[in-house]
Amino acid sequence: MGSLVGGWAAGLDVKDTNDVRFDWMLDLNLRSAFYTLRSAIPHLENAGGGRVLLVGSRAVVDAPPGQAAFNIAKAGVVALGRTAAMELEEADITVNVILPSVIDTPATRKSLPYAEYLKWPTPDEIAAVAEFILSGESGVMSGAVIPVYGRS
Repeated sequence: MGSLVGGWAAGLDVKDTNDVRFDWMLDLNLRSAFYTLRSAIPHLENAGGGRVLLVGSRAVVDAPPGQAAFNIAKAGVVALGRTAAMELEEADITVNVILPSVIDTPATRKSLPYAEYLKWPTPDEIAAVAEFILSGESGVMSGAVIPVYGRS
């Protein structure tokens, strides 16, 4: 099961982040992952186990200024993944989190026209990491937080 819902909105500092923006980032990034995972657990248990992949962000590590709500929400996704990994170990359910950096997409290139986009991971590169994590071959991994930064 992969929880791929999430998003980023133009950031604000902590002092300028209003409740609406803060709640929006929590809803979009943390609550969506929490509710998806919570709903999937009974099905994974009934199936005798499974794999869960959550999507965090490099922002959890770097904590760039000006995007407090996003950074906080993605840090929550990491905490959710690590907690669930421990809670679900006996059910043979693994839970891991990937931390992509800026992703090389046409929209990102347009919004950051002077950036070194050749260093960013592509969606296909991120998908390859996700495919491994969701495969049977990754059964020895759970609670891992995996950077997917490309060459950036």
